Amino acid sequence: MTNAVETDTTRTLPAVEAGPGPSRPGPAPGQSGQLSGTLHAERVSAWFGQRKVLDRVTLEVPAERVTALIGPSGCGKSTFLRILNRMHELVPGAQLAGEVLLDGEDIYHPARKVTDARRAIGMVFQKPNPFPAMSIYDNVLAGLHLTGTKGSKSDRDALVESSLVRAGLWTEVRDRLQQPGSALSGGQQQRLCIARSLAVGPRVLLMDEPCSALDPTSTRVVEETIKEIAHEVTIVIVTHNMQQAARVSDQCAFFLAENGAPGVIVEHGPTDAMFSSPQDSRTADYVHGRFG
Repeated sequence: MTNAVETDTTRTLPAVEAGPGPSRPGPAPGQSGQLSGTLHAERVSAWFGQRKVLDRVTLEVPAERVTALIGPSGCGKSTFLRILNRMHELVPGAQLAGEVLLDGEDIYHPARKVTDARRAIGMVFQKPNPFPAMSIYDNVLAGLHLTGTKGSKSDRDALVESSLVRAGLWTEVRDRLQQPGSALSGGQQQRLCIARSLAVGPRVLLMDEPCSALDPTSTRVVEETIKEIAHEVTIVIVTHNMQQAARVSDQCAFFLAENGAPGVIVEHGPTDAMFSSPQDSRTADYVHGRFG
């Protein structure tokens, strides 16, 4: 287990009103060898205006594993998650220091389009957000339409089926693909959003409390989906549910913001070790429910 280290140059991020975001990319492709989905955040600090919310966060996210970000509300977990696919820059006045590397390439490099970064690093939000005017079928393909990806009808059909299978939803919806996605239950809508993210072929999938609005049965199904797809895509999940973190993740990072200070990583390491023998007493207090 390791702690965060120092930070460096501050980047002022452009404000974006809506849409996929500014065209402000990362380095020339092809320099990092095989693409595996390994994320590395190095000395990341973040501000909203003058308020610093993260301080010198360094974290290695291994490929094809589930990493859980844990910690009390207000410690910067969701901000850090959004930095990992350039959503932090959607906030006017947001600033960032440090680097985020995907398979060795800086996702904030001026040569990398923001849409490319977000295609490689997908996001599933806390509240399911299928497009209400679209069918289940069209919801799955929505990301391809936004990126201008084309294909034959048979290719699209195969992609819809494979994405829904991977999201654990195919058997429940295969006979009603033309019905609105918004007609599904909350748990099904969340899995539809997972299928929509998977359809564009991300290397990393970020999840911001994906089960917080779901009932226990739907939560169990989403957790099973996470475990089933983790062998093919790197997953980073923010959760306040310690039992969930213990069930689904391979490693945890414990964030904490104390006495008005910005959030830091107190400790991170294998999930079993974080829960059974943490190195910091604050980690032990949090994972065992003594605060937060």
